[in-house]
Amino acid sequence: MFDPKILPVTRKVLNTPARMLVRLGVNADQVTIAGFLIGLLTVPLLAFEYYQLALVAILLNRLFDGLDGAVARRTQLTDAGGFLDIVLDFIFYSAVVFGFMLAAPEQNAIAAGVLLVTFMGTGSTFLAFASVAGKRGIENPAYPSKSLHYMSGLTEGFETILAFVVFCLWPQHFAVLAYVFAVGCWVTAITRIVAGYRTLKQPAAKPENRNV
Repeated sequence: MFDPKILPVTRKVLNTPARMLVRLGVNADQVTIAGFLIGLLTVPLLAFEYYQLALVAILLNRLFDGLDGAVARRTQLTDAGGFLDIVLDFIFYSAVVFGFMLAAPEQNAIAAGVLLVTFMGTGSTFLAFASVAGKRGIENPAYPSKSLHYMSGLTEGFETILAFVVFCLWPQHFAVLAYVFAVGCWVTAITRIVAGYRTLKQPAAKPENRNV
C-alpha cells in the first residue's frame, strides 16, 4: 500500500552505496544472492529464539533487496535479474514465517501455517497477473522500472517487513499478530483476484496496422 510512496525515498538513500558497489565491480545479481543468504540466517536465529539478531538479518536482507535494484539501474536492468529477485524474495518471506514456527511449534504452528497459505494467495495473484500483464503489454506507471508488473494491494513489501519487525519485537504474541496480518493478506489476495479478473476479461488491445 505504501510501496509507491516509499520507493522514491529509498532510491535516493541507496544511490551512494550503489555507486560504491558498482565501482567495486559488484553486480546486481551478486547483491541479490548475498541478501538472500543473509535473509536465510533468520531461520536458525528464530528457531533458537535470537529474535533481535533475526531482526537484524531481516533488515539487512531488505537493504540488499533495495541495493540490487539501485545497482541494476546504474549498470543494466535485466529480466533474469528481476526474475531472481522476486523468486528469492518470496522464498525469504516464507522462510521467516517458518522460523517462527520452529521457535515455538506448539504455540505458533497453526498461525504460521495459516500465514503461509495467505502468502500463497498474495504471491500467486501477484505473479499470475504479472505474467499475463507482460504478455498483453499492460503498463504499470506506479513501478515503471520494475521487471514485472507490480499489482498493488493492502499488504505489499513495506507492510510485510513491518509485520516481520513486529513479530520479532513481540514474539510471544506471534500467533495473534500472524492472524491479524493474514486477514490483511487475504484482503489483498481477494482484491487482486477481482481486479485482475476484470482487467484481463477485457479484450486485449490489438496492434495497430500501419501501411508501409
